[in-house]
Amino acid sequence: MKETWSFLDTFEPNFRPLVVIELAKGTKKETIEWFTKRIVDKKADGGAQLLIKPLVTENGDENIYLVGASHLRLLLGAETVGLVKECNDNSMRSFTYSSRKTFKDFADDNHNFLTMSECQYIVKHELENLRARDEKMIPGYPQAKLYPGKSIVRRLLTNGILLQIFPLHDREELKKLRHTWYGRVKIGYQPLDEIRSYFGETIALYFGFLEYFTFALIPMAIIGIPYYVFAWEDYDKYVMFATFNLLWSTVILEVWKRICAVMTYRWGTLLMKRQFEEPRPGFHGALGVNPVTGREEPVYSSIKRQLRIYLVSVPFVCLCLYFSLYVMMIYFDLEQWALDYHEEDKSTFSSLMLYVPSIIYAVVIEIMNRIYRYAAEFLTSWENHRLESSYQNHLVLKVLVFNFLNCFASLFYIAFVLFDMKLLRQSLATLLITSQILNQFAESLLPYWLQKRHVKKMKKHIHSPKTDMDLSLVEQINLEKEMCTYFGTFDDYLELFLQFGYVSLFSCVYPLAAVFAVLNNVTEIYSDALKMCRVYKRPFAEPTANIGVWQLAFETMSVISVVTNCILIGMSPQVNALFPDSKMDLVLTVALVEGSLGYIQEYIIIIAGSAVLHRTVVHLCAKNGCFCLSSGLILLLCFQNKP
Repeated sequence: MKETWSFLDTFEPNFRPLVVIELAKGTKKETIEWFTKRIVDKKADGGAQLLIKPLVTENGDENIYLVGASHLRLLLGAETVGLVKECNDNSMRSFTYSSRKTFKDFADDNHNFLTMSECQYIVKHELENLRARDEKMIPGYPQAKLYPGKSIVRRLLTNGILLQIFPLHDREELKKLRHTWYGRVKIGYQPLDEIRSYFGETIALYFGFLEYFTFALIPMAIIGIPYYVFAWEDYDKYVMFATFNLLWSTVILEVWKRICAVMTYRWGTLLMKRQFEEPRPGFHGALGVNPVTGREEPVYSSIKRQLRIYLVSVPFVCLCLYFSLYVMMIYFDLEQWALDYHEEDKSTFSSLMLYVPSIIYAVVIEIMNRIYRYAAEFLTSWENHRLESSYQNHLVLKVLVFNFLNCFASLFYIAFVLFDMKLLRQSLATLLITSQILNQFAESLLPYWLQKRHVKKMKKHIHSPKTDMDLSLVEQINLEKEMCTYFGTFDDYLELFLQFGYVSLFSCVYPLAAVFAVLNNVTEIYSDALKMCRVYKRPFAEPTANIGVWQLAFETMSVISVVTNCILIGMSPQVNALFPDSKMDLVLTVALVEGSLGYIQEYIIIIAGSAVLHRTVVHLCAKNGCFCLSSGLILLLCFQNKP
């Protein structure tokens, strides 16, 4: 007989806390009773069918609750979310409770079949899918309106009734991970399998990509150092370095696809089915029935969403882009002022003043990027996307368009309008180094210092000189609930994306860009590992098969970098000297050479084993045609405008 949700008992003799829920102090009793009842109610009655108990403290406050689940409930939840596990025949298949005996290491008494992070992901999934049914408001709070299909957790959060939900750390496992990850300085690979087991696939893939990208930058750095030393003042000797950039920027991304697929297949997320993606907690609409799954979920008109996107979001983004260009022109006015000042008063101070406009502009860029990020998040949430993947795609698109223009527009203007390679080198170096220093300080050093101060105060307050391993559950939760919240890998990937742009677009005029990128990434690996383990609350694991829309973002940047380097090659004095009479012959030759290099890229990728699929080769062939056309047209325009 097939088991169903109705036979599942919520009783668990050994309660294991997985997730912490913190309610606001003074939350009304009827609200707590209603919310906890919905958590423990059976699935057929609209509940999550989980276990919950209050955390008893010395002062008697009952605003913190621990959520867990029975072993049987977690196994059925694993089937619901579509977790993929390894079978006894070494194949990877979606877990089903009815065929549980066919999966490797499964036993009825083996509670470690599912990792703690997988269990926490299942609990989070069920809590987020608690939807209002007949309730018109949150009991005890008439102003907090509800309607069928509205996420209960989301409404509690927006009304300040529910302060936070976070998964508990496993202190023993965390100590082992810290020791192997960053506890000792060593040259070697990161323990990605252990990171995945503890933090989930999304975090592990980020650190895997960070590690891979750092190694991929080493050839650029090795070539860049002697190139920079022996051609320091000759800004026109960049042809060979730009040619190497053409191959490097495309090949490394294709090789990463192969590495990523191997890792995610081993982890079981490459085969996860897309239909298990549930509506995101922030999605709201009238309660209806999904025609595919047959489950009740909110329904929202796609026409309304499109109107919000094209009538509000797009005009707002365009306005922000215009403001970014306006700030850029102010920066060039400052550059001209600094140059005039240096011409009038040639001194050490005036030489230093030449770098001041670029430093100020780099700081302003970082501030504008962060302010715009909050506006983009608000707009994307207001658009009311059904799936988290759709929400992330629209958010990334908004942020990338603005960040690309904000960070690189000045470099394009200097290179292809002003034709000033000396200023291009100075601006690129200043923007790259300043942004790396600011990011390291804002993302790692400052949070770590603040968290260390807070931990000392908390331990002093509870009069406990104990280590993390010796803390009681109450003390552990009191420490963890005050930690910073990790909001995902968005900012981390964005930092790598901009770094990739600085290196691939114009590093031929500043070859040390790759060197600074390698040094930054090495420290980034350790600082990010430190903040994941010591600064932030443990994030919920999120199964994923790849780095998502960021793969497309990096590939788009590689397309732009190929075009940019082709134009720089065509503008170089060495290449121009070969065609003294006809610029059109030069344009056609550069386009032809670029197309040939594109096909060489394909051959290298196939040899490397990363593009064995026919569609990948066809895709690269199509790109080559676009590269030739775009680089030729832009190069022709540059020659027409060049003084």
